[in-house]
Amino acid sequence: MKNLAVILLSISLGCSAQQSTTGELVANEDAFFDYVDKNAKIEVLAEGFIWAEGPVWVKKDGFLLFSDVPQNTIFKWNEAEGISEFLKPSGYTGILPYSREPGSNGLIINNQGELVASEHGDRRISKMPLTKGGKVTIADTWQGKRFHSPNDIVQTSTGIYYFTDPPYGLPGQQDSPSREIDAFGVYKIDNDGNVEMVVSDLKRPNGVALSLDEDILYVNQSDSDEPYIMAYNIKSDGTLDNGRIFFDASELQKEGLIGSLDGLKIAMDGTIFSTGPSGVLVITPQGKLLGRIATGQRTANCAWGDDGSVLYMTAHNYLMRIQTKTKGVGF
Repeated sequence: MKNLAVILLSISLGCSAQQSTTGELVANEDAFFDYVDKNAKIEVLAEGFIWAEGPVWVKKDGFLLFSDVPQNTIFKWNEAEGISEFLKPSGYTGILPYSREPGSNGLIINNQGELVASEHGDRRISKMPLTKGGKVTIADTWQGKRFHSPNDIVQTSTGIYYFTDPPYGLPGQQDSPSREIDAFGVYKIDNDGNVEMVVSDLKRPNGVALSLDEDILYVNQSDSDEPYIMAYNIKSDGTLDNGRIFFDASELQKEGLIGSLDGLKIAMDGTIFSTGPSGVLVITPQGKLLGRIATGQRTANCAWGDDGSVLYMTAHNYLMRIQTKTKGVGF
C-alpha cells in the first residue's frame, strides 16, 4: 500500500492545468447521444487512489466527497483546490490491521444535510454534520447481530433508508469468523430506527438507487454468475416485493469487458446510469442498453454534480467526470 504522501503527490499530478482524458463513448443505440454528446470527453481529475468509491456531491458548498476504501479515508475535491483529505478514519476506528477494505464505501447527503456513510470496518451506517461534530450510529445490528460491511445506501423523501450488506469489508469476506448473519441482505431503516431485512436471497447486493417516483428500488448485484440489476416494487409499508431482473450484464461480461455492476444513479427522466462492464452503462427505464461511457477502468460508482448535468465517476485509481445532456435526480 502506498504511503499517503506519495498518493497525494500522484493525485496532485492528475490535476494539472492540461486536463487529461481517457476512454471512449460506445453507442448501442442512436438515443445514447441524447444523453451524452458524441464529442464529450471523459476527464481524469485525479489519480493515485487504491479503490475509489461512493462519490456524493455537496450541493450547498459545491464540492465532491468520495471514499478510498482501503485507505480508510474520505477525500474532497473541488474545481478550485483539487484534492484534499476530508476525513480519516472514515469507516474503521479499531485496531489495525483489519481487512483489505476497512474504510467507508457508499456516501449520501441525507434529508437533514448530514453526511451518511456505509462503514465497512465499524460495520454500521453512520451520520455526521459536514461542518463540526462527531458521528452518530444510525444502525449497526439486525436482530442483535452485527452487519457484515454496509456497502451502499439511499434515502427516500420520507426519510427511510435502504442499504446493502455484502461481505467485502470483512477479514476473509464470506469466510470471516466474525460473520454473524447468514444472508447478504438489503435492509430498510425506518424513521424510528427500526431495521428490517427486505431482501435476503442475493449473492452480492451492492449499489442501490430509487426510481424517480420512489416506487422502485434498484439493486445491483456484483456477482459474476448473476450480474443483474434487480428491480423491487416498494410497498406502502416500505417493504419490497420479490423483485425481477431489470437488466442482465452477462453478455457484456462474455465480451471480456472489465468491471462488475456496482453503483448506480438515476437521471431526471428515469434513465439509469450504472457502473458495470467497461465503465458506466446508460439504460432506459424499460431496461434497454443505450450505450456505455467506457472509462477503461473497473468503475465503482458515480454521482451527479455541479448543476446536476456532470457525472462524476470513481474508477479504481481514478476520479473522472463527463458532461452529460441530462440531469440527475435531486437537481
